[in-house]
Amino acid sequence: MNVPERSRFLIYAVGIFVCYFLYGIVQEKLTRGRYGEQVQTDGSVGEQFTFALALVWVQCVCNYIFAKVLLTVKPQKEDTTHTGSYAACSLTYLLAMVSTTMAMRWVPYPTAVVGKSAKPIPVMILGVLIGRKSYSWTRYACVLTIVLGVILFMYKEGKVANLPAETTILGEVLLFLSLSMDGLTGAVQERIRAASSPSGQQMMMSMNFWSTLMLGFAMLLTGEVKESLHFALRHPEVWTHLSLLSLCGALGQFFIFLTVANFGPLACSVVTTTRKFFTVLCSVLLFGNILIARQWLGAVLVFAALFVDMLYGKKQSPAAALSSKKPPSDGVWLSEEKEKLIS
Repeated sequence: MNVPERSRFLIYAVGIFVCYFLYGIVQEKLTRGRYGEQVQTDGSVGEQFTFALALVWVQCVCNYIFAKVLLTVKPQKEDTTHTGSYAACSLTYLLAMVSTTMAMRWVPYPTAVVGKSAKPIPVMILGVLIGRKSYSWTRYACVLTIVLGVILFMYKEGKVANLPAETTILGEVLLFLSLSMDGLTGAVQERIRAASSPSGQQMMMSMNFWSTLMLGFAMLLTGEVKESLHFALRHPEVWTHLSLLSLCGALGQFFIFLTVANFGPLACSVVTTTRKFFTVLCSVLLFGNILIARQWLGAVLVFAALFVDMLYGKKQSPAAALSSKKPPSDGVWLSEEKEKLIS
C-alpha cells in the first residue's frame, strides 16, 4: 500500500511522541515513585527503586539487541574501529547515562530534561579545546542562549517539588557530571568517525555491547544484581515497568530510524526537540512538577535556541572552512538520530 509522504511523516512523528512520552512517564515512575505499603525509617510509605546500574543495564541490552537486528536485516560494510576506542567511548557514555538516571531521584523530571538539553555546551567546549574545532557565530549565540535558559531554569529561591535543598543540589551535580561525560563522549565519537566512519547502528551496537559488559561487572561487584532481583520479586509491578521502558525505547528508536532514513536528520531533530518540550509540559500536568514563570522562560529559551541551531547553525565558520579540507562534522553534539540510536 502506498502511503502519502505527509501521512508517513505524521505516523513517524506521532510514534516518536507517543513512545517517548510513555517512556518519560515510566522512567519517572521507576526513579521517583514508591512501591509497596511498608513504612520506611524516614516515615515515608513504600520503597524506592534505587538501582541505577540495573536500570541502565536493561536499556543497554535492549539497545544492543535493537542495533543487532537492524544490522542483521540490513548488513553494512565491516566496522574497522579499534576496540579500545569503543571501550573508552562506552565508559563515558555509561557514566553519563548512570548519572542521569541517579539524578532523576533528586530532581524533578522537567529539570532533568532541560538540563540534558544543554548537551551542546560541554560538547562545544571540549570540541574547541580537544578537537580544535571552530564553529559559526550563530552556533556560539545559540549555545550562549542555552546557557542563559538553563541558568534561568535551574536557579531557585526555595524548595522545588518538596525536595530538600541538599538532595536537589546533589541531583544537579549529577546532571553536570552527565553533561561533562556527554562532552567527552562526543569528542571520542568525533575521533572514531574521523578514523573509520562507522554507521550509527554500528556505533550503537558496539557501544552498548561494551556498556552491557561493564555494567554487568559493576553490578556483580556492588551486589546490585541480587538486590535489584529481590526488589523486583517483592514488587512484581517493577517487571512491567521495566518491560514498558524497554519496549517504548526500542519502538521510539525504530520510529527515529525510519524518520531519519525517509526524511533526514533535520526533520527528526525538529520532531524530537518538540517532543522534549511537550514531555516537560506533560510532566508538569501529570506529576505536579510545578514551574514558575522564570523557569518557563528558561525552558522556552533553551528549546528556541535548539531550533535555531538546527535551522541555521550547521554552517562552518570561515576560519574552519579555510583551515580544514575534511568534510563538515555532524554538528556541535551528535545529531539527534545518532544520539537516540546510541542512547
